[in-house]
Amino acid sequence: MAESLVLNFDNSVTIQSVQSINLTALQEQIRFGCSMKKWDALTSFLDQNMPDEYHTVLMGSGDYHHLSYYLINRLSQKAQKPFQVVVLDNHPDNMRFPFGIHCGSWISYVANLPWVSHIHVVGITSSDVTVKHSWETRLKPLYQKKLTNWCIGVDTSWANTIGLMDSFRSFETKESMMTALTTELQSTSLDAYLSIDKDVFAPEVVQTNWDQGILLEDDVMGIIDILQPNLIGSDITGEVSIYEYQAWWKRFLSGLDQQVAISQVDIVTWQQQQNQLNERLLIKINTD
Repeated sequence: MAESLVLNFDNSVTIQSVQSINLTALQEQIRFGCSMKKWDALTSFLDQNMPDEYHTVLMGSGDYHHLSYYLINRLSQKAQKPFQVVVLDNHPDNMRFPFGIHCGSWISYVANLPWVSHIHVVGITSSDVTVKHSWETRLKPLYQKKLTNWCIGVDTSWANTIGLMDSFRSFETKESMMTALTTELQSTSLDAYLSIDKDVFAPEVVQTNWDQGILLEDDVMGIIDILQPNLIGSDITGEVSIYEYQAWWKRFLSGLDQQVAISQVDIVTWQQQQNQLNERLLIKINTD
C-alpha cells in the first residue's frame, strides 16, 4: 500500500511512518524560489529518487509551494484524461517572477500543463488580488479561463474593467463562498488534484508565518469530502521553519513579505500543532 511522502527540505514535518527524501542540502537553492537551471537539476534528482507510488506529499514550509508544480506535472505526464487542480491558499500564487520559479508564481506553470483543465485557488483574503498588485499578476491563465480565484472580503473589481470578471469570484463572507464552491465542485465528475497551503486556515486553527486566511478545519474537511472520490493526487505545505538566506536577493524579496519573527519556543509549539493537523488531513484525504 502506498504511503504519504515527505520532501524534506527544512525538517519541519515530523510525522512518523512516512517515506522521506532528504533534500536539506538544497534548502538555500530551492527555498522561496530558484532559477530554472536549479529547478531542472532538482526535478532530475527527484525523477530518479521518487517512489513509483505515493499518497499525499508533504513539502514543509510554504516557501516550497512551487514543488506542487513538479508533482502536478509528473501526474499530468501520466494522465489519460483531463483533471482539475484545487489549491487551498490565502494567496493567488500567480504572480510575476522574472528570475525563474518561486512559491508565488507556480500556478501559471500549472495552467500550461496538458490535461489540466482548470485551476481553482480557494480561500484568498490576501491583498495580492487587489488593484495595488494587479501589475504583478500573470494575466494569461486568467484570460484563457483556466484559472479562477475564489476570494473573501477583498476588492477585485479592477478585474471587471479588463474583462476578467469570470476569473475572480469575490464573496463578502466565507459562508457564501463555501456555498458557491460546493455547487461548483459538485457539478463536475472530473478527477482532481488537491494542494493545501495551511496559511488558508484562520490562526486559531493553526499558526503559520505568512498572513493567514479565515477557513476553519471543518471547511477544509468538507472540501476534501467533495473531492475525495475523484482525488488522483494531493500535497500539503505551510509548515513553520526558520531559515536565514545566504543570497541577498532572497533576503530582500522574502523580506518584502514581512513575515513575523518566531521564537524558538513558539516554533516548537507551532510545529506540533501543524503536524497534528497534518495527521488529521492525511486521514481524511487518504481514506478510500
